[in-house]
Amino acid sequence: MTIDFKGAERTLLVVLGPTGVGKTAVSLALARRFNAPIVSSDSRQIYRELPIGTAAPTAEELAVAPHYFIATHSVTDAYSAGQYELDAIQLLEKELFPNHPVVILSGGSMMYVDAVCKGLDAIPSIDESIRNFWQEEFHTNGLSFLQEELLRLDPEHYRQVDLQNHKRVIHALEVCTQTGRPYTELRTGQVKQRSFTIRKIGLNRPRPELYERINLRVDQMMEQGLLEEARRVYPHRHLNALNTVGYKELFDYFDGTWPLDFAIDMIKQNSRRYAKRQLTWYNRDPEIEWYHPDELGL
Repeated sequence: MTIDFKGAERTLLVVLGPTGVGKTAVSLALARRFNAPIVSSDSRQIYRELPIGTAAPTAEELAVAPHYFIATHSVTDAYSAGQYELDAIQLLEKELFPNHPVVILSGGSMMYVDAVCKGLDAIPSIDESIRNFWQEEFHTNGLSFLQEELLRLDPEHYRQVDLQNHKRVIHALEVCTQTGRPYTELRTGQVKQRSFTIRKIGLNRPRPELYERINLRVDQMMEQGLLEEARRVYPHRHLNALNTVGYKELFDYFDGTWPLDFAIDMIKQNSRRYAKRQLTWYNRDPEIEWYHPDELGL
């Protein structure tokens, strides 16, 4: 089975799928076939301090094709999916599509993929003081208190959001506080029109095979120096960039909460859980064409 674009111009080929499935290898093969650049849609590979834990492309892989949004920021920089949408669309429109009929978008960050393919609502940036306030409320009073506050400020979103996902509950509260309006009022859900064709290639493997790859990759990361990488960024552990699988578990080890073997087991377990959440998200999108990576004949 091959992917063909006879006569196609200005096509964004989106390679997506769960963590550990093999997106990098497929993206590089497609880049070779179409002489195409690769735009990363991984929200953590933009941070230059995290190459091992985010499985960022190696120097050899980066040499295969031009890459964008790899190691462009520090973990101390504020960066959002909304800013990524603006930056990525400008890059595609002004620089890449004028010179390439096909561009590869590759990565597993669901919100970043949606930012490019569908566009995000115009949610304002959140002041640091507001962000810190709700984080403190969460740590002091717990998730149930935040749920009650969301019910008070935006009962409609309260009925829609995953109330067990504290990040989403906190984000909604941040927006309500920042704007003085219910989060629901700011969410239009409208898909923005793009000037290029979008084709989504989803990669998946049988669950045992995927989980085995994830476990093996964690072991390889540890051999490559993930422990030392996590130790270097440990002073910044409070930053959102480091609320990431692979780092937060090792931070608990540094704190003395967990032994190292248990922390590594938790990285594997949380990586598998993240893969499951990714697939749940992607399965809502009927535009995705699903393949086992070996089926593509690349």
